[in-house]
Amino acid sequence: MFDQSSFADALHSPGPIEGLAEKLSLYGRFVGAWTFDASRHLEDGTVLTGRGEVHFGWVLEGRAIQDVWILPARDTGSQPSLGKWTFYGTTLRVYDPGADAWHIFWSDPRNQYFSRQLGRAEGDTIVQVGTDGTGSSVRWGFSRITENAFRWLGERSHGNGATWRLEVEFLARRAV
Repeated sequence: MFDQSSFADALHSPGPIEGLAEKLSLYGRFVGAWTFDASRHLEDGTVLTGRGEVHFGWVLEGRAIQDVWILPARDTGSQPSLGKWTFYGTTLRVYDPGADAWHIFWSDPRNQYFSRQLGRAEGDTIVQVGTDGTGSSVRWGFSRITENAFRWLGERSHGNGATWRLEVEFLARRAV
């Protein structure tokens, strides 16, 4: 018989691995529970809105951060303003000391949407660039970061990064 708690114990870590705490703080500062207001900007100008939740935690001996993004939030029930836009996915963020960057792996099994990116600090923001499962260039980022809030943007380029179109914006607040 499988003991679910043994899996959680093997995955989760109490904090960052010793010696890398400063580098790991780029994403480590988000550890905890958050709620967010979501806006999705469709190409026809329609904007879908709703409320979601995200949870960040230390994993893999404190060498990585994993998060779970959920839209709509589990405590809200159906949100008609979202249309068919929903997700329940996870990101694994692994720091690479050799590249001084983060390997980012997003997986949303509900929608079969996957993305791989490389993330770095750029001033007081975090920028992640890469491609999704369709081969499109994507740029995701965190900005306006404080102890209790952040803004997350998702952009897509159909011109190999020459121009970007805003697709998604999340305004997050730390849950109390």
